[in-house]
Amino acid sequence: DSNRRQGGIQQLLAAEQEAQQIVNAARNAKTARLKQAKEEAEKDAAEFRAQLEAEFQKKLAESSGDSGANVKRLEAETEAKIQRLNNESERISADVV
Repeated sequence: DSNRRQGGIQQLLAAEQEAQQIVNAARNAKTARLKQAKEEAEKDAAEFRAQLEAEFQKKLAESSGDSGANVKRLEAETEAKIQRLNNESERISADVV
């Protein structure tokens, strides 16, 4: 009877140890899945951030290009106005003299 009790206790201890190993394996698997999910989320966020940055830089370049075109257009208009004023002042000077 004592041997049977010892055997039963040994079985319980072995079952408890096996259950603990199963719990530890599940905990480790969960930790690994969470780590993988976090890495994937960070990767997706970095890709999205890079995409937004690229779009921003593109729009910035486009608006800068427009600004450059506007500057050139304004310079041409200013030069034309200066030329008209010079022509007008020469005509008026000729009339005065």
